[in-house]
Amino acid sequence: MELKESSKTLTNILGLAYQPMAVKFFENVVPLDGFELPSDRRYCQILMGAREGKKYMLTAENIACPAAAWALGFKEPPLTLSSGEMPAAMGIFASPAAVRNTLAMMPRLEMGKYKMVASCPLAEAPFEPDVVVIESDPEHLMWVALAKVFETGGRLDFSTAILQATCVDVTILPFLTQKMNATLGCYGCREATNLTEGECVLGFPIKDLETIVTSLQRLNEKAIPRVRGKTIYKALMSREEH
Repeated sequence: MELKESSKTLTNILGLAYQPMAVKFFENVVPLDGFELPSDRRYCQILMGAREGKKYMLTAENIACPAAAWALGFKEPPLTLSSGEMPAAMGIFASPAAVRNTLAMMPRLEMGKYKMVASCPLAEAPFEPDVVVIESDPEHLMWVALAKVFETGGRLDFSTAILQATCVDVTILPFLTQKMNATLGCYGCREATNLTEGECVLGFPIKDLETIVTSLQRLNEKAIPRVRGKTIYKALMSREEH
């Protein structure tokens, strides 16, 4: 299934306000037609741009967030971050020790392996993405998650530290594990982007895209319209009114 068609199906069935996003890692810095290399931009901010239709690239030279730069393998962290002092001073965790405990378990890309990351609307990706990311209402992400297990059944395990939600939770983790992951967000992405209080984020490896889209189409035949129609709830309210 083509990326443009897949993106359209995801957007229409779920009722997304913003487009699904494509993310790809590059082992070398390469020019991409139509992609901007903005100065001082955070990873969560290039996702924000991508969901609004923009195309961005990040390298070690223009990434603004030291935590994301570390996670992406672009740069070693400053001591204020690796010691836990900076996040603790920001009030994210109770102490530097709590921060260090979290950072010790943080998945990261191999330092220096990738030199660039690019993000754009899924429908306009000029490459095969590594990861697809969706920022939207929890109800929308619920259906995407259900679509992942629609054919096989089973349970999904989501991992998050409520820290580095967009760079680690929904991009690096799905890339490294080749499994879907979702997050409630974090201090950084909620302060630095237009992600609303009611939105969460989900990412999955590109290999799952066709299965998810096909299963969403099946879910939209019966389950999604019925749930959104709130048949049982309306019946309850009707009984209580009488």
